[in-house]
Formats: sequence, structure tokens, C-alpha cells
Amino acid sequence: MTTEATPERIRYTADAVVLSADGHLLLIQRRWAPFEGCWALPGGHVDADETSLAAAVRELAEETGITVPAHEFWQMGAYDEPGRDPRGRYVTVAYTATVAEPLPPVPATDALEARWFPFDDLPELAFDHHRIITDATRGGVGA
Repeated sequence: MTTEATPERIRYTADAVVLSADGHLLLIQRRWAPFEGCWALPGGHVDADETSLAAAVRELAEETGITVPAHEFWQMGAYDEPGRDPRGRYVTVAYTATVAEPLPPVPATDALEARWFPFDDLPELAFDHHRIITDATRGGVGA
């Protein structure tokens, strides 16, 4: 007798790791659960009609008011560890870009606040964003 596993619903997201040349990282304070009030990378769900890169660019602009052109991002990799999100199975593709200077963010949509933090003084982070940030500052996934 064989048994078939129930297919797992996997959600597809994108995150933007935006660094400044002077050693700062752009974060948002989450408006909603999970991790309401915690700091996180700008990011969110990939819409049906877009790529993960387009979603990262869109979510960054929606949550912080900062626009970074898609060609300035590079893909770091995918993060798919089971349990990385308490809502279920989420797979995110992370992108990073470096800007010359930190532009003033304007929080919107899912963000209560948006702020630049020095690398050596980051707040507690939601999800597995500390790992993603560590990978970005070391040069890539698993570095």
C-alpha cells in the first residue's frame, strides 16, 4: 500500500537587502503579524504577473518610498528552510544593491517605520533576515 503526501502550499516572496556605501542597512518595522513591530528587510509576495526581481523592486518602493532600479540589484540566492516563517512554507529570493548614500525612507503599506541602521548596531530581526543580511555582507549565500 502506498500513501501520497498532501502537497505542501509554498508561497513565493522576494526580499531587498539595500546597503549604503557608508555602512548602513535599510530595514522596515513590520505593521502586521507575524513579527508585528519587529524589524525586517523590505519584501513581500511575488505577484502572478512578475518576477522575483520585479517584486523586490516594487516592495522596496512600496514599503520605503525608495526606488532602486532593477539593474542595480544582484540575486543572492533562495532561502527555503522549513520553518523560516510561522505562517507556513515560504521561499524567498533575496536581492542586494548598494546605494552611494542612504536616501531618506518614507514608510508606507506594510511598514510602520523605515530606517537606516549601521551594520554594527542592527535591531533584533524577523524571520531569518539576520542570515540573509549576513550572507549579503559576506558576498553571497553560504559564504
